[in-house]
Order: sequence, then structure tokens, then C-alpha cells
Amino acid sequence: MEARDGDLVQIGALQLRFKVDEANLVAFEFIVPASARVPAPHYHREVDEVIYGLEGTITTTIDGETHQLNAGDALFIPRGKVHHHQNLHPQTARALTVLTPGSIGRRYFEEMAEVLNGPGKPDLAKVKETMLRHGLVPA
Repeated sequence: MEARDGDLVQIGALQLRFKVDEANLVAFEFIVPASARVPAPHYHREVDEVIYGLEGTITTTIDGETHQLNAGDALFIPRGKVHHHQNLHPQTARALTVLTPGSIGRRYFEEMAEVLNGPGKPDLAKVKETMLRHGLVPA
């Protein structure tokens, strides 16, 4: 199904604005405020990822190698590579993230938001179960 421009999922301070949510491809704007909590290091079993910087700086670590993505920079993350995104700078960072095939789509992020946005500490067993069910493996 094609997402409507601006379809938003919020996980803590992170915002994901879905542009496309289909079986073959998922694309969303990834908005990361300064010092926002971000997903733990993980890898995708069957999905490749491309991240393209739009504004600010996103720091992405792939298999221990750190990359600084500024506006106009792109980075390919092959399936099976442990990676982690974060914003270590005072300005909000924005990037376009593309996942293919589109098996890690909006539904995954909605489920994670349900687990992580509630009161108190998140249920880490539920976080892990949700990740694994959608093809993400915590590192």
C-alpha cells in the first residue's frame, strides 16, 4: 500500500514520516532530534537499507565503522551488517531512509511505538520479540 505523504509514526522523540510503504520498498523521512533515544544496534536478516542525509548530521555505525552523514551524503547498509544511527549534534537531523524489500514497514514501527511510548520502562522481551518477528536481530 502506498503511504500518504506525511504519514507519521512517533517513537519517543524520533519521527518517521512514511512516503512509501509497499512490499518491494519502504521509504520514510527519519527525523532525529539532538540526543534522542535511537534504536539499539541491530541487523536486518533480509532487508538492505540506504540512508540519505537531508539536514544536520546523522552518525551511523556499520560493523564498528563510524560514518557522518550530512545533507547530500548517502550510505548503503547491506542486510546482515550490524548498524546503529544516532544524532550526536545540537541540530535536529533528517534523512531519507529506504528499505528493500519492504518487509520492515510502517506496521513494525507502529508496534515498536506501542511498546516504547508507554509509561515506565519498556518491556525489553517484547521489544526483542517484535524485532525478530519483523526480521531485525538485536546485536
